[in-house]
Amino acid sequence: MNSTQPNNARTRRTDRTDRTHRIRTVVRLALANRVSAVYLTAVGGAMALAVAQPLFASGPDASLVWVWPALFTFPAFGFVAWLGEAGWGGDTPAWFFVGGIVLSALVQSLALGAVWQTLRGRRGNRGHLTPAS
Repeated sequence: MNSTQPNNARTRRTDRTDRTHRIRTVVRLALANRVSAVYLTAVGGAMALAVAQPLFASGPDASLVWVWPALFTFPAFGFVAWLGEAGWGGDTPAWFFVGGIVLSALVQSLALGAVWQTLRGRRGNRGHLTPAS
């Protein structure tokens, strides 16, 4: 950046850089680590199985397979279920629950990524143990 530019131009560029850095950090915590990837794979697999299950089986218990994705995302999905019950009563649409499972999985993936990064950071600050210590 040229020193002849006004100070507010420098500030705007720094603000944009900070904003994109924060967005990248959140995305990295939610998606780009081992723990979050395993968790999202488990939730995605349960949802894929729940979507495909009516193709293979029909019966009165066919819709119970959707319990598994909800259980995998339970702490956050409990709030979604409460919102659905408060908003629509007993007639909550399926799109709301499926979207709630996806949103709950992403929120919990972010929390898992933050915990993973915190634990890895603490482990990395210990240093190396030597036989003399």
